[in-house]
Amino acid sequence: MTSPHPEDLLKAVAALPSLPGVYRYFDAHGLLLYVGKARDLKRRVSSYFTRSHDGTRIGHMVSKIARMETTVVRSEAEALLLENNLIKTQQPRFNILFRDDKSYPYLRLSASNWTPAVAASPDGATGTPRPEHYPRVSYYRGAVEKRHQYFGPYPNAWAVKETIQLIQKVFRLRTCEDTVFNHRTRPCLLYQIKRCSGPCVGFVSPADYAADVRSASAFLRGETQTVLDELEQRMLAHAEQLAFEQAAEVRNQIAALSKVLHQQTMESTSDQDVDILAVKVQGGRACVNLAMVRGGRHLGDRPYFPTHVEDGAVLAALEEDVSNAAATVEQRVLEAFMAQHYTGVPPPPVLVLGAAVDDHLIDLLTEQSGIRLHTVFNPREHRRAWLDMAQKNAEIQLARLLAEEGSQQARTRALAQALDLPEDALEQLRIECFDISHTAGESTVASCVVFEGHKMQSAQYRRYNIDGITPGDDYAAMRQVLQRRYGKLAQALREDDGSPKGGQHRLPDIVLIDGGKGQVGVAREVFESLGLDLGRLVGVEKGEGRKVGLEELVFADGREKIYLGADSAALMLVAQIRDEAHRFAITGMRAQRAKTRTGGSQLEDIPGVGPKKRARLLQRFGGVRGVAAASAEDLATVDGISAELADAIYRALH
Repeated sequence: MTSPHPEDLLKAVAALPSLPGVYRYFDAHGLLLYVGKARDLKRRVSSYFTRSHDGTRIGHMVSKIARMETTVVRSEAEALLLENNLIKTQQPRFNILFRDDKSYPYLRLSASNWTPAVAASPDGATGTPRPEHYPRVSYYRGAVEKRHQYFGPYPNAWAVKETIQLIQKVFRLRTCEDTVFNHRTRPCLLYQIKRCSGPCVGFVSPADYAADVRSASAFLRGETQTVLDELEQRMLAHAEQLAFEQAAEVRNQIAALSKVLHQQTMESTSDQDVDILAVKVQGGRACVNLAMVRGGRHLGDRPYFPTHVEDGAVLAALEEDVSNAAATVEQRVLEAFMAQHYTGVPPPPVLVLGAAVDDHLIDLLTEQSGIRLHTVFNPREHRRAWLDMAQKNAEIQLARLLAEEGSQQARTRALAQALDLPEDALEQLRIECFDISHTAGESTVASCVVFEGHKMQSAQYRRYNIDGITPGDDYAAMRQVLQRRYGKLAQALREDDGSPKGGQHRLPDIVLIDGGKGQVGVAREVFESLGLDLGRLVGVEKGEGRKVGLEELVFADGREKIYLGADSAALMLVAQIRDEAHRFAITGMRAQRAKTRTGGSQLEDIPGVGPKKRARLLQRFGGVRGVAAASAEDLATVDGISAELADAIYRALH
């Protein structure tokens, strides 16, 4: 029987080495189908082409393979890392894919330059308080610097901010930026409500503040009993010296910490850093709920929703030579999450799992991370309580997702019916919506948001800075953004007889304009000049009294405008897309306006201020506003900034 695959592909498979590596399958159009890893490339890849997969999901994918690429690596752990980096960046069609474009937040304790030796120097403990002697506790995302202390990661920003509030309440560490610290002449409100010890005005010595920092650090590591013992010793020491006010302050710290520990019902003294992973699969969708315990405190959880669940689970089962893939979908989903998540985020030493996973994966993650992992399946006692809670949250989040998707699909269908669009391919229905935003003509920004596949596609959003028009002329702004958006696409359509090159872009089925007849008239002129279909243009005109729910749809092709009804599912979808375009435009306009008013672009244009000096200035003064507020003398204190350059910077920003 003749193989359906190209001869070059079969020859490449036969020539593969028996070494660890990563393989990638492509279809005839160059679309990446699947990424996999193997301990033995030749044996693994050959299994796709030597076995019979007719009538199965695997067979459907294998029949599309036209080309293959492989990368040989030194070990299977390296293959795991490369495989999951490729999955996250290339997003293959048949891999289980977890999308997470947000880094995890951390709590940061900044470094301190104060030491007893500094205190012993002539100006060590006297004079104006310096921020580098009093570490700051703050919310942080980004690259980690070794000189600071970082605690986390936390599942969300709320968990970090709640922890910071606890640190303020118990240890009274500062949260203000260095620029604020330097310009304080009297204590702020946080000092008045006993959430800060007032280091900016010298109300606490660097030595006492350093002791509070050590206690806060130990608390965040879960050493709560050690902290309580140390605070008790400090209280007794103050009492013996008849310093009763200081002793009372420490007593209040002990009481506040004890109250916090009592309120934290999910606290554990035996488990310090643990991740709890629960998984739920239903209706072709899945949810992995990740709950985090750090320093013995349960910090909350975060749900993840993968795509390509069923196809990916079947192919993952093939890789492990498992015949009954349907019974192990939860396991495959959880394994995919762990592989993708923990190749980017260091794992804690203990993982409590809602489904059994392959021990070989745990060994690879241990080798790749350098952390010896201990996994627990069917846990007991407090770990069972953690897992039950995570499992319940996974079920709730998945039910919510399925309900939202069902509602969104109903809205898409209702809009298609209202506009007489075909209903056989609603997954491919694409809507682009435009809005204009400015403040009295200043910093005009146009937004374009995209709705496709029953949801907003934020990665495809675009903003356009509008210039060369009369300030406040919304019609001219709309004309410019539509020409910039569709000019090249229209040319590609004409050159390729209606099919853009490579099939990478296509005209939307609906172009929504936030406006009435005037805005739609401008859009009509642009589309006529570009030779595009006027039937795609729809304006959203505000109703009587500009009340929400009374909007009407205006058409560019001469059709009568229609009112959908306040309770219409179609109008709900139109309002959702229009409001998102409005939000996205306003956000861009405000950022552009702030940059113009604070001189952000001027700082980059000052002769002699390169990237390194600019970074030092921004770091020293906490941002462009801080640089603009600083005097020439303050600017000259930054490393690399001479007095002459400081004067030039000051003059440029004023």
